[in-house]
Amino acid sequence: MAEAKIKPGFITGTGRRKTAVASVFVWDEKGEIIVNNVDIAEYFPTEKEQLKWTRPFHLIGVSHPKAKFNASIKVRGSGKAAQLDAVVHGLSRALSAMNPEYDEVLRKQGLLTRDDRMVERKKPNLHKARKASQYSKR
Repeated sequence: MAEAKIKPGFITGTGRRKTAVASVFVWDEKGEIIVNNVDIAEYFPTEKEQLKWTRPFHLIGVSHPKAKFNASIKVRGSGKAAQLDAVVHGLSRALSAMNPEYDEVLRKQGLLTRDDRMVERKKPNLHKARKASQYSKR
């Protein structure tokens, strides 16, 4: 297991999705990308997840993120899918803070916009948020 090292000269970004919150620390140097003290390839193992978290890097013209950037990410809350979205949002915010040119590209692709959809709360006298008991005429 790789241990995350926080050293000066980093740029931060906070990503959110549902109740997941990702704190992202990015350095402009060759290194590893670590999520919760585990390599990102182990934390998000599927090919679909790999494509999703590398997307912000591909848009700014970096095909191999580990060859150019070093990142430490702490993510908590919600499930894996929402955590992945939070990580992508946090990485995009950190990259846009690094360079104003990156900001334009990432904003056009919608990666800097927070997805504000949340679970609707359960209401009194209902089974779920909207599911009511079956209506009985008699």
